[in-house]
Amino acid sequence: MYRPIIVSSTFRSKGLSLPASFAQWPPHRRKLHLAPPFLLDDYIPRYHQLSSIDASKKRSAAYAHLRNCNLCPRLCGVNRYEKTGTCLIGAETVKVNVIAPHFGEEPCIQGHNGSGSVFFSGCNLRCVFCQNHDIAHQRNGQDLTPEELGEWYIKLQDIGNVHNINLITPEHVVPQVVLSILHARELGLKVPIIYNSSAYDSLASIELLDGLVDIYLPDFKVWKQTTSKRLLKAEDYTEAAIESVKAMYAQVGDLCFTPDGIAKKGLLVRHLVMPGYESEGQEIMRWIANNVSKDVFINIMEQYHPDAHVGKPKYPRRSTVMEPGGSTVSKEKVRYEEINRHVTEEEVSTVRQAAEKAGLWRFCDPPKHDGFNI
Repeated sequence: MYRPIIVSSTFRSKGLSLPASFAQWPPHRRKLHLAPPFLLDDYIPRYHQLSSIDASKKRSAAYAHLRNCNLCPRLCGVNRYEKTGTCLIGAETVKVNVIAPHFGEEPCIQGHNGSGSVFFSGCNLRCVFCQNHDIAHQRNGQDLTPEELGEWYIKLQDIGNVHNINLITPEHVVPQVVLSILHARELGLKVPIIYNSSAYDSLASIELLDGLVDIYLPDFKVWKQTTSKRLLKAEDYTEAAIESVKAMYAQVGDLCFTPDGIAKKGLLVRHLVMPGYESEGQEIMRWIANNVSKDVFINIMEQYHPDAHVGKPKYPRRSTVMEPGGSTVSKEKVRYEEINRHVTEEEVSTVRQAAEKAGLWRFCDPPKHDGFNI
């Protein structure tokens, strides 16, 4: 608001006329560089705002879901105290492969001290190209109860001095995660919780996490049902991802930061560009802009490389191919040959251009200054 300045009487008393700039009021307005709406003065994690009554309800719901598991779109419906479903993980413990400060995340997530990452073994998807297949496709690691897991959060915070607790591939262990967060809260946890998923979540799962997760970090992988069936082994992936991403955004909104450039709350969507499937990435960008928010923070990732089952020999291992001139040669067949290469700059660029054209503008790019990109 402008504060009125009395100048006319002073000028007239001296026989002077008003300057041309004062011919109209208000004068020419300067452009003000105000803090964006995505900047927070301070932040208190959502799990500290949960009442003791609501916390008790979360605990009860977590145990109930374990007895009739519906916390991912597989809807196995098994009592995990007695047997396991698709994820092969029971009820009383989780299997964790790595717990450590991690420096391979987005700058606003890892900061200077690292993200307190917890890599869970197992997964409810079977992506043939999985970039972490040695963790997600195998049941390696240590078994931890929810209480032990919560104690590890405290170690990461107090000893590792991490900026957050980053739960990686947790879709199949949501009840144990809920119990671990509530236990860590009682032990003095203060940093935000990140739910780092494939977006193959059920709405029941996202509802159970409401009030406990500060940052949702889903990876929206593919768009077409035929692609998800072939490459993810889940033909309902896109439908599930659409519903879960909308539910995540409804809880936490757009990604927000404190003045140090560290993300504290909100939604950050990743998309790993796949070779030959850039058109599906374009569809995902358009859907986000038109159905979630044009202010969603986006990370268009280009680090895809052939891994897991991609490029492995088919059986029979060799086939005879007729060459020009009538000669025959024996060529080795490989699995998923269409994605048995790295992505090109052009493929990544087309996804980015589609995102910008749709109105998205907050991207995880290298900052043009000495600091984090907010």
